[in-house]
Amino acid sequence: MKKMILVGRSECGKTTLRQALKGKEIRYEKTQYVNHYDVVIDTPGEYAETKGLARALALYSYEADVVALLINATEPYSLYPPCITPVANRPCIGVVTQIDASGADVEQAVSWLELAGCDTIFRVSSYTGEGIWEILDYLKDEGDILPWDKKSEAEKPRNVISTKMM
Repeated sequence: MKKMILVGRSECGKTTLRQALKGKEIRYEKTQYVNHYDVVIDTPGEYAETKGLARALALYSYEADVVALLINATEPYSLYPPCITPVANRPCIGVVTQIDASGADVEQAVSWLELAGCDTIFRVSSYTGEGIWEILDYLKDEGDILPWDKKSEAEKPRNVISTKMM
């Protein structure tokens, strides 16, 4: 799996998305420092909101294969300036979170991410699971086996003749 860093303002859904990608129970956790998980780097929203701390995001992005810019579908404004993605020397994707929230304007959030420079944009709901598998599929490297790629025991052929010598 490609390693992804999650960037966005406070309460935009970074930690919730991480929990959903891992198949964990969704519960509120305030991210107070940069957390390195096996394939996700979760960052505090204050890093993206504060000019002095934003530099740290650039440094942490060097440890990732993909930079994910997150924006909540209910946001009244975008935190990201136009054409910001070239600053990262990694592929940048956009993730619109909380697409099922009351008052969500998904298309506005998508246009803000496009303006920031994201070519690939995912629309997700961590609570319903919508769009989660698409992100996992995007992060999948050649040879990775995702849970839905595995065949169940019932689907495996039963009449296979072993070629092992006895």
